[in-house]
Amino acid sequence: MKLLSITNAALALAATTTAAAKASNYTEWMAESWLSRPVSYSRNYANGVLYAGLELAYNKTSNPALLSFVQKQIDAVVNDAGELIDYPGDKVSLDDIRLGVNLLSMWTHTGEEKYKIAADTLRGQIDITPRNAEGGFWHRKPTYPDQMWLDGIYMASNFYAKYTAWFQPENQTAWDDIMLQYDLIEEHCRDNSTGLLYHGYDGSGVAVWADPVTGACPHVWDRALGWYFMSLVDMLDDFPRSHPGWNRNLRRFQSLAVALKKTQDPASGGWWLIMDEPYPSDPQNYIESSGSAMFTYGFLKGMRKGYLKRKDFQATADKGFGCLTEDFISKNANGTINFEGTVEYYISVPLVQNDYKGSGPFMYAAYEVEAY
Repeated sequence: MKLLSITNAALALAATTTAAAKASNYTEWMAESWLSRPVSYSRNYANGVLYAGLELAYNKTSNPALLSFVQKQIDAVVNDAGELIDYPGDKVSLDDIRLGVNLLSMWTHTGEEKYKIAADTLRGQIDITPRNAEGGFWHRKPTYPDQMWLDGIYMASNFYAKYTAWFQPENQTAWDDIMLQYDLIEEHCRDNSTGLLYHGYDGSGVAVWADPVTGACPHVWDRALGWYFMSLVDMLDDFPRSHPGWNRNLRRFQSLAVALKKTQDPASGGWWLIMDEPYPSDPQNYIESSGSAMFTYGFLKGMRKGYLKRKDFQATADKGFGCLTEDFISKNANGTINFEGTVEYYISVPLVQNDYKGSGPFMYAAYEVEAY
């Protein structure tokens, strides 16, 4: 009995040690948890966001199962000739372009030309996307004519910038066009009194929600703003510093960081789903995980790249990451973990466990904490 007791204690200690080790490696813990889950085969932007998180875990661990999983997922939507299966479908949407970043990445990992060909197709989609009168991309044809959304900046402009940097770095027209998208969203959606940006705007002004002057929608939604915060910090990797737009977007990123620091919930360290006043105090509102993960990632990467001063933002980022791990991670009996608290779409729909749009950005944030 004494030996058994010692053995049980040793097993308990080993389990505790293993859990503690995993807790300091959330990037791969979350990524490897996805290997045992069904993931849809889709060109949807949310899939691309998840795959990018899995790839970061691969970069950190060199676990071939992670890259193999992502490649299998992408191969289900790209045939051997490099054609995107069921493309273009019944709509032209900026959301569909997000997968281009994953295609370029898989091309670099494997050297298989089919991924580059598929990325070329999505680059071509940019040229046929309808625009509003000022030159801004419609978010989706035919559903949202003349509307620009913060979401669409992340979905299309970051791929547009990366593709141009890799294959057409001297294409000044493309660089100007990319910056135009940011300029328009800033002109129409930024609330100068708070520094936050509204979800989007209608360039035609006909939508029932459109502000009569700016065309902006009336609310600040955390995930839309999260897409934009991530877009700003990521595009600085690819956009030429010689272009005046690089400094413009750096200042925009820094300004938004200050505004987000002010709106962080002091109790939880997260951010409210609907961020504009008076809604943070509304009993129907809540701290939402995907936007909180996106903001935390932006702060962490911004500090690593030297765009933000650690003395000003480290505590904000630490509190944000603490909120993610303490409030939104749940554990399963088989040793895997879940990411909780992500709203599927808008405030009127339920929260989703293991939503791709939340799990992916959580891995981005964890990678910044653990790999750097």
